[in-house]
Amino acid sequence: MLRKQKHGLVSAAALTLISVILLCFSGCQSSGNNADHPVCEIVIKDFGTVTVTLDRTAAPITVDHFTELARKGAYDGSVITRIQAGFVLQGGEGAKDSSTIKGEFASNGVDNPIKHKKGVISMARATSYNSASSQFFIMLDDASSLDGDYAAFGSVTGGWNVIEKIISSKVAKDFRNDYYGVAMGFLNEEAYITIETVKVVSD
Repeated sequence: MLRKQKHGLVSAAALTLISVILLCFSGCQSSGNNADHPVCEIVIKDFGTVTVTLDRTAAPITVDHFTELARKGAYDGSVITRIQAGFVLQGGEGAKDSSTIKGEFASNGVDNPIKHKKGVISMARATSYNSASSQFFIMLDDASSLDGDYAAFGSVTGGWNVIEKIISSKVAKDFRNDYYGVAMGFLNEEAYITIETVKVVSD
């Protein structure tokens, strides 16, 4: 009887130890996952805050660049210059950093699994594949035509109502009276929307 009881106590202790190990392992895994998915808040003057969760596993160079710009205040006072309904909202022009990074997308030899669906955040660029600097865009709808040619690096996880408010606030007179304004949604300079700051809240 004593042996059985002792054996039972040993088994219970072993189970407790296993549970502790599993909890520690789970905690370590969770911590790693958080590091792979930093969270940033884009504070937009007169409108509110948009929260984006980034994906370092899909686009590590892009995520590190974006968060570095945020940490050093490079986005403070930059502007949203484009609102093309059903396509994109583009911001980050005028940021205090013009450094460029490698484009993390298929046509530039990088396997990036993130698709350009509604709510995804991606980097704008010029003709060169490695010309992405500070400007980013948020997808207002799905656009598979961008997949493989632009570096998507996360998605909106809060504040979509802020984006909708921005879109609904702009009327015809706010857009440039040329092809780029009418067809592509570029704003007149006086209608630019100010990004007060981009804050890294979790990394």
